[in-house]
Amino acid sequence: MSSAIFQEGSTQERAENARMSNIVGAMAVGDLVKSTLGPGGMDKILMSASTQGQSGMLVTNDGATILKSIALDNAAAKVLVNISKVQDDEVGDGTTSVCVLASELLRQAEKLLEQKLHPQTIVDGYRAAAECARQTLKSLAIDRSQDKEKLKSDLIKIAKTTLSSKVLSVDKDKFANICVESVMKLKGSTNLESIQIIKLPGGKIIDSYLVDGFILNKKIGVNQPKTVKNPKILVANTSMDTDKVKIFGARVKVSDTAELALMERAEREKMKSKVAKIAALGINVFVNRQLIYNYPEQLFAEHGIMAIEHADFDGIERLSLVTGGEIASTFDDPELLKLGTCDSVEEIQVASEKMVIFKGASITSEASTIILRGATQQILDEAERSIHDALAVLSQTVNEPFIVYGGGCSEMAMS
Repeated sequence: MSSAIFQEGSTQERAENARMSNIVGAMAVGDLVKSTLGPGGMDKILMSASTQGQSGMLVTNDGATILKSIALDNAAAKVLVNISKVQDDEVGDGTTSVCVLASELLRQAEKLLEQKLHPQTIVDGYRAAAECARQTLKSLAIDRSQDKEKLKSDLIKIAKTTLSSKVLSVDKDKFANICVESVMKLKGSTNLESIQIIKLPGGKIIDSYLVDGFILNKKIGVNQPKTVKNPKILVANTSMDTDKVKIFGARVKVSDTAELALMERAEREKMKSKVAKIAALGINVFVNRQLIYNYPEQLFAEHGIMAIEHADFDGIERLSLVTGGEIASTFDDPELLKLGTCDSVEEIQVASEKMVIFKGASITSEASTIILRGATQQILDEAERSIHDALAVLSQTVNEPFIVYGGGCSEMAMS
């Protein structure tokens, strides 16, 4: 009968074999990541065609990053990977801890199974223990919502705890303050999109710093204004090229060069009309996700408009969020367009790179940019993951300002 249900080559495990297979798989995942846990945890080097970074190499001690970078074929192991991912999405930190805790619970469950306890009895016991632990944590929690100074002091300590096991532990005091300052600007929001992280290879980790405002890692066009006060910003995702024939691979038959020149002139007039339509909106800063070719760039310069091209999608999404504008693709109806605003837009020098910073009361109340420096791309990537973990934990704490004591105090109380 089984041959009619399962595909050829399928295997089936039941009862004790299936149970032990799941327990062993989960314990293997816990053993894999537990060496990265805590201040004494070690980094892991992952070499795989699927991992990101230079030459397919990844250096990290982040549990979620490790687990999603390795291939697993055990059902229970995949469940632990999903648990770690949810923890990363919801809280940002503790991804290794949840895996180690779950695997240890299964390790102890194995001993109880050897004593002939029914699996459902063990599950009921774990649920009762979890509820007891939750109530104990609630009784230990201290509410800091009414004391902003103590809350900020606690946030710095929480950030230091999070960063103690990360690559940024070399100067955790500085980075804890950077993270807290960034999160406090969010005013209780858990949306971290307003915090931009820019990674610049070179220098040392301790050379990193925080900037008020939103920085776009792009350059301003040639012969265009480098500083604009009280700008009207149009954020767009539109084609700004003239040679449609070449780009789309079309074929056009012409009898002489005059016809070709006529066709090119028509394309240029079409682009000139499009730029004029954009300029008529009264904007003085144009940020486009796509490339801006030489001719439209020249037209923008003639209109005195600062044009920024090829901004990545995440960049323009964040920019539209912090400036209050909306991404536009067509410009026929000005009533449907929403322009962004701030106090100033200017080109600045960051290390050896030229970038554009958006500053002003309307955006610096929430937006901030963390400039990360580091010797290698691997260090920068791991530093970004560390910063993200700290920011996520801090934003959750600001949203729900309840804290418990660390150093094993809460664990001892729950036990």
